[in-house]
Amino acid sequence: MQHEIILNGISFDQLQDSFRTIVQTEVQKIASGITTNPEPSPEFITRNETAKILGVSLPTLHIWTKAGIIPAHRIGTRIRYKRTDVYNSLKNVEPIKYRRA
Repeated sequence: MQHEIILNGISFDQLQDSFRTIVQTEVQKIASGITTNPEPSPEFITRNETAKILGVSLPTLHIWTKAGIIPAHRIGTRIRYKRTDVYNSLKNVEPIKYRRA
């Protein structure tokens, strides 16, 4: 069984323009939603996880945190590190230059 749609008082061109406008509006809404999404929240890791990644002890990690080598964040009573900060600290290694006597 075939259905028929009858439109009175609107031309085919007007119908096409209406559809085009509706589709463009919806596409713009979707596109603006994609571009305005906030960045994903950072992943925080514990002191133990951080020390394991860096291959250091907890006292060494504490010293490095106090010295500002690795930024830490206090969340309530706990200390957490951003995973990206930990890995970025590994990238910033500067070679030691030795002087010959």
